[in-house]
Amino acid sequence: MASLHPRTRHAPSLPPAEAVAGRVEAIFTAPEAGAPMEQQGTVVVAPGIGIVGDRYALGTGTWSDPRWPDQELTLFEAEVAYALGIEPYVPRRNIVLRGVSLYGLIGVRFRLGEAHLQGVRPCTPCRYIQQLTGIDGLTKALANERGGLRVRILEGGRVRLGDTIEVTGLAGE
Repeated sequence: MASLHPRTRHAPSLPPAEAVAGRVEAIFTAPEAGAPMEQQGTVVVAPGIGIVGDRYALGTGTWSDPRWPDQELTLFEAEVAYALGIEPYVPRRNIVLRGVSLYGLIGVRFRLGEAHLQGVRPCTPCRYIQQLTGIDGLTKALANERGGLRVRILEGGRVRLGDTIEVTGLAGE
C-alpha cells in the first residue's frame, strides 16, 4: 500500500499524461560547493551517488553531510525560472525540465533517458542560494513548491538534453 505524502496527506497517484510531457532543457553540475554551475549536454547518473562528477557525488557539496537526505539528484521547472526572470542555473538544481509539473511526480517512478528515477520530495529552497547569488528575495520566490524536486536514482544511466519523461508506476509497486 502506498504511504501518504507528508505535505499533501494523500496517497500518490499516477499523474495525468499531460502532466508528464516534460523534456530535459538543461543539465547543470558543479565540481564543489559554491562553484559556478557548468552546463552539460549529457551526464551519467548512478544510484546512491548522483551525477558522476557533480559536487554531491564527490561529497563536496554544501549539503553533502549524510544527515541531509535525498541529495542524489534535483530537478527544476524551466517555467519557474522564466517566470521569476532568472537563468535556469541560478537555483543550483541539476536537471531543468520544461512541460512538467514536478510535484505530480512525488511518489512516482519514471524514466528520464536511460535512468530510472523516483520523485521523493520537494527541494525546499534555503537562504544559501540567496546568499550565494546575491538575489534578494530568491529564497521566498522559490518557496511554495517552486524550488524543485529531489529524486532518487533507482537505475543509473545517461541523461541527455531533449530526453523526455516516461512514467513507469508508483513507488512501492
